[in-house]
Amino acid sequence: MKTSTKLKALLIIFFIAIFAVIISRHFVGLHFQKKFSKRPPPGVVVSVVEKSKFYKSIETFGTAIAKNSKTYRIKKEEIQGTINIENRFVKKGEAIVKLITGENIIADFEGKLGKREIAQGVLGSNSLIITLDDLKKIIIDIKVPENYVGVLKPGLKAEITSSAFNKVFKGKIETISSRIDPSTRSILSRVIVDNSKFEIIPGQLMTVKIIYDETDEIGIPESAVTIQGDSAFVYIVNNETAEKKDIKIGKRNFGKVSVLSGINEGDLVISEGVSKVRNKAKVKIINP
Repeated sequence: MKTSTKLKALLIIFFIAIFAVIISRHFVGLHFQKKFSKRPPPGVVVSVVEKSKFYKSIETFGTAIAKNSKTYRIKKEEIQGTINIENRFVKKGEAIVKLITGENIIADFEGKLGKREIAQGVLGSNSLIITLDDLKKIIIDIKVPENYVGVLKPGLKAEITSSAFNKVFKGKIETISSRIDPSTRSILSRVIVDNSKFEIIPGQLMTVKIIYDETDEIGIPESAVTIQGDSAFVYIVNNETAEKKDIKIGKRNFGKVSVLSGINEGDLVISEGVSKVRNKAKVKIINP
């Protein structure tokens, strides 16, 4: 009888202990739930989804050439007085050199003058070579791989750069050869470049980027996109809440990605702070 009473007492104590553990865990859980629920939502930077320019490009190089150029060869003994040639610009019809015969060497077009001496002992060393270059427009002949023949056409935009300049010059394709060079498997194309400030000089090596397949598409910063295998998603903000959106991406240009489907123009996409965000969780926009 005493043994049975002790066993009952032990069972009661055991169940009371289990109940106490369950109750304590419940209240501890409520405590932490309240504690973490009071945490402020993560701060994020958002970007407005808007239309942007996207394109594909072909990059190559070529040497700058004056669009118009002419060479004058003059005997030194025929020159009247001294001549001013170096870095001189002349207009069409202006006298370049006055001759003792009373005649003048006249500029056939507006441009920049230069001169080249002929070395002593060389046939004709008593002559002076004067060059006239029209530098308002520069041409660059480039070789384009034959696999781009289908996209090349006159009028395509070109962006021209050089290590000598911290700027981009604008140009376009003027002409395209009618045949492929079998030795290089490329097609010769001519690009014309605006050089109204006379910055590019003939002989400079220039990098040429041909722009094609240019479109206006919805674009977002690359930093907003999360790639998982073959799929991609972003978070947009709606009523201070992050919403995960699966998207289909297209071209990439200048740190932006075109979005073919999944979000709309005008949406607010999270571009900074993505790693702190969870779907359907509250966020705080902290754009500067």
